[in-house]
Amino acid sequence: MQKRPPIVVIMGHVDHGKTTLLDYIRKTNIAAKEAGGITQSIGAYEIIHGGERITFIDTPGHEAFGALRAYGARVADLAILVVAADDGVKPQTKDAVKYINDEELPFVVVINKIDKPNANIEKVKQELSQIGVFLEGYGGNVSWNAISAKNGQGVHELLDHILLTSEVEEFTCDPKNNASGYVLSCRSDPKRGLVVGVVLRDGTLEVGQALATATASGKIRSLEDFLGKQTKLLTPSAPAVILGFEKLPKIGEEFMAGHKLTGKPTAKPVALKKVADPGTAVSEKEAMPIVLKADDGGTLEVLEDIVERIALELPLIITQSSVGNIHEGDVKMAESVGAVVVGFRVKMDKAATNIAHAKKVTVLTSPIIYELEKDLKDHLAKATSAEVRSIEVLAVFGEAKGKQRIVGGKVSLGPIRNQEPFEIWQDQRLIGQGKILNLQSERKDIAEAETGREVGLLVESEESIKVGYKLKFI
Repeated sequence: MQKRPPIVVIMGHVDHGKTTLLDYIRKTNIAAKEAGGITQSIGAYEIIHGGERITFIDTPGHEAFGALRAYGARVADLAILVVAADDGVKPQTKDAVKYINDEELPFVVVINKIDKPNANIEKVKQELSQIGVFLEGYGGNVSWNAISAKNGQGVHELLDHILLTSEVEEFTCDPKNNASGYVLSCRSDPKRGLVVGVVLRDGTLEVGQALATATASGKIRSLEDFLGKQTKLLTPSAPAVILGFEKLPKIGEEFMAGHKLTGKPTAKPVALKKVADPGTAVSEKEAMPIVLKADDGGTLEVLEDIVERIALELPLIITQSSVGNIHEGDVKMAESVGAVVVGFRVKMDKAATNIAHAKKVTVLTSPIIYELEKDLKDHLAKATSAEVRSIEVLAVFGEAKGKQRIVGGKVSLGPIRNQEPFEIWQDQRLIGQGKILNLQSERKDIAEAETGREVGLLVESEESIKVGYKLKFI
């Protein structure tokens, strides 16, 4: 057995400075590049301090990313719990402590942002004791460091502390063992194929080796270090990117070189066809279909979790779920079943954009998870709410003259006013927009129509309106 560099996971509440700390350590500026200022997938990085290697795993702090934090804790040897001196213990701080305790990880507390005018270290210590984390000098034996990730105060001492803890814990490996480690990230790249991020725990990984997880296997055709440089050999504790898997493994799975692993996958399977709470009387036919796309396996799982949570309140069903950018086939699939395409941290190619526009397929995308969640909830609420003022289209009269057409309908919920703009919906699918040019009832012009009244409308819209459609007034 030989000494192995420590694998350190950095955990804590969103915006408490985890990525900023890594930035200072690595002298880079990842934080500025993060959409919305938050880390949204696991990243693994290697540094050298005092001639010793340390591997860091960064985890997202936003509440939606609990599963990714759990995977980070499972992979690591040592945890750094970051708590902001000006903010104290927050929900994801407690969440991180739970994962640390579940994995029985040795950990160090870092009280960050001590440069802030309103920093209160004593208050943080007290709040930590209230959740069972007792620091040295405060009735316990959990070691801690006070730092400023922004200006670097205390960071050198923190790195010394990590190496000292590593010496005490004695992290070891056997380079002659079959290579084994964990999957940190996975995505599909249109130019390079399946790209899988891993961290090696034991053995030596080499180009040409066969390797497998419980759900996927392949042969390493290319091995890259965390900087993206080609390498032929990977030593224990090092993070790397592997090309060569035949299909994407699950985030958090263990991999091993040489033979197939058995047993249940570490990560949960993709959740397809999840409908609203089973306790409700919602059928699959009534539920809005959703096509999910995300940039990698971890973020896809986060997106699935969010959709499943929304489904407890609003009726929806996941029709398809996959990794990669939004392509023509995804939009055609959505159009065939009347689905909404929801994309997290992905782009949409030109063919997909053209088809979505021509077929009126709703596509919701965002690089920020909480914005995407809000957009989806808003869309679903408008599609399913019985409280939205609307007219059910009962008849369409004559041929359209340019953008103008005459329709007849009944006010499902009023009042509806003359000259109002509206949205055109087919079941739970948004078709387009329009505006009332003239409102009549019993062949007389009226200013507004109440619930239950039958009306005739001269409307302006670029989209055709058919019997059975609803005109919704937001």
